[in-house]
Amino acid sequence: MATVDIIVGTVYGSAMSAAESLEEALMAAGHEVVLHEEAALADLNPEHFWLVVTSTTGQGELPADILPLFSELRDNSGPLPQLRYAIAALGDSSYEHYCGGGQLFNDLLQELQATAVTEMLTIDATETLDPEVPAVTWLKSFISKI
Repeated sequence: MATVDIIVGTVYGSAMSAAESLEEALMAAGHEVVLHEEAALADLNPEHFWLVVTSTTGQGELPADILPLFSELRDNSGPLPQLRYAIAALGDSSYEHYCGGGQLFNDLLQELQATAVTEMLTIDATETLDPEVPAVTWLKSFISKI
């Protein structure tokens, strides 16, 4: 089984709730999981699978709790071709930069030569009050590739 680092960026708790549901589902499937709140690069192993679960703030920006990791990766990380990851992005489609936080993280990981194992999940707050439901459904695609 795989080891998965879940990296969370949240403002009001919806992304954390989704991440905790993903953590439970991954552990139930037999995977080792570490849930990271306010992670630093030193806390993460690029040999593990990374599952980034983040909401979007402002004009398509990352939440304050995940921004330091994003900046550290952007400014101090070399290429990460061994890293395999997936992103679950939460947002509100009534805003111009829908799921922009997740897209920013995805673009950075692509720039660092990491490999997405499945397509980014976008969860629209205008369509669901329970982001856990689409997140756990989408997780099947992630699990099948790890």
